[in-house]
Amino acid sequence: MHPENALRRRLLIAGAAGLAAATALPGTAHARDTAAVEPDIDSTAAWGARSPRGTISVLQYRPSKLVIHHTVSPHTSDVSRAGAHTHAHWVQDLHMDKNGWVDTGYHFLVSRGGWITEGRHGSLQALTGGSNFVLGAHTSGQNNTAIGIACEGAYHDGAVPPTAQWDVLVTLCAYVCARYGVPSAQIYGHKDYGDTLCPGIYHDRLPRLREEVAAARTA
Repeated sequence: MHPENALRRRLLIAGAAGLAAATALPGTAHARDTAAVEPDIDSTAAWGARSPRGTISVLQYRPSKLVIHHTVSPHTSDVSRAGAHTHAHWVQDLHMDKNGWVDTGYHFLVSRGGWITEGRHGSLQALTGGSNFVLGAHTSGQNNTAIGIACEGAYHDGAVPPTAQWDVLVTLCAYVCARYGVPSAQIYGHKDYGDTLCPGIYHDRLPRLREEVAAARTA
């Protein structure tokens, strides 16, 4: 395992145990309360996102589910924080310039190195408040009820997600569920709602993801 990823894994585990030392470094998680570990999420300002091409709608209620995606991006060897920012730019450019959307469609992205970036503007602020969320563009028919979380990479061809990405995805999902009061049973995959291969092997792992998220909520 890459030394940076090994350190992040140790600190995430420490955060889950409520150890204050896990707050010492950027890119780690810390215990906000007993409900879940609060992960380190880079805002759109932190990674230098483009401004939205229009208004971002804020829904004045909580989401009722999470939907997991993969971005079908190349499996880069760059697992750094800067690499995660590059991926966030790639997704935003794709969604705005090719799809013609107002901004990134996903609320959050998890890189192969285990870094989390805010996708659509306003998602992080809304999550922190825990009472509303922004309207995304990630799953037809579910955008007004679901938080969309996308994992960097393509996992429909047998590829296995890196450990760092999986661990941080669990932590992020547990935190989102805690902030919004969403049961872990309400975590789904994109293909549950349409004819798509997304999120690949992550869909097969949904039972495990729900179990680990539930465990993280009670740790």
